[in-house]
Amino acid sequence: MKPENPLLACLALAAGLLFLSPVLYSVWMSFQTTDAYYTGTIDFTLGNYEMAIGQYNFARYLLNSVIVSGLVTVIGLAVATCAAFAFARYTFGGSNLLFGAVVATLMIPSHITLIPNYLTLAKAGLLDTYAGLVLPAISNGFAAFFLRQYIRGIPRALDEAAYMDGASPLKVLRRVIIPLSKPAILSMGLYIFISEWNNYIWPLVAIGKEDLYTLQIGLARLYRVNPGEDIINWPLVMAASTITILPVIVGFVLVERHLIRGMMMGAVK
Repeated sequence: MKPENPLLACLALAAGLLFLSPVLYSVWMSFQTTDAYYTGTIDFTLGNYEMAIGQYNFARYLLNSVIVSGLVTVIGLAVATCAAFAFARYTFGGSNLLFGAVVATLMIPSHITLIPNYLTLAKAGLLDTYAGLVLPAISNGFAAFFLRQYIRGIPRALDEAAYMDGASPLKVLRRVIIPLSKPAILSMGLYIFISEWNNYIWPLVAIGKEDLYTLQIGLARLYRVNPGEDIINWPLVMAASTITILPVIVGFVLVERHLIRGMMMGAVK
């Protein structure tokens, strides 16, 4: 069947709209007043966004989420890339055992580490800080495993040619491995960013100051009953949800080409 087939295009469009319908409905609802939503009428307003950003401090929550997710992504990718390069290119005593231990961390539920991480950071005095949010998330066993498998597919002859020209291992990593692994690194970066962006449990445990709340904590606080009323301001919640998902959509659009290329190359290998 040809890609330009009209029936195929219509089916793809219908499937896309079906998957997007909850998001589109949320955006639509975010522009409605509370009275309009509960009475079934239409009354457009920007007041929900103004209330979320001004009264409920979502601008600060957005900044916190960008800082934390950005730091976790950059530092986590740096650590995972170095570890992947070492596992893919060097053989040393216990390397297979150590790599197996890294992979084994994927089978450990994240909730098991909550109490140890909390006690460790409490003793270090890092609770209620950005460092307390970032440090427990920078080690990512899946990222190290994924990048290691990708780097193994890069011909060693390229490394050897660089070594013959006098390059150090760090220079080989920076000049040879990283440029060739760019699709995989960007794909994993998007994965880490989204995972940290949606993280709710650890910020809830580690942060008590409102100035350090992330978007997920702020969003959860909106699910409350209005004083004196037995209703929830769902248009306000949807406006906050729209603010929450916009950076993720922007990030996906920026790396979409590399993400698809990485998946295609991984499938071929």
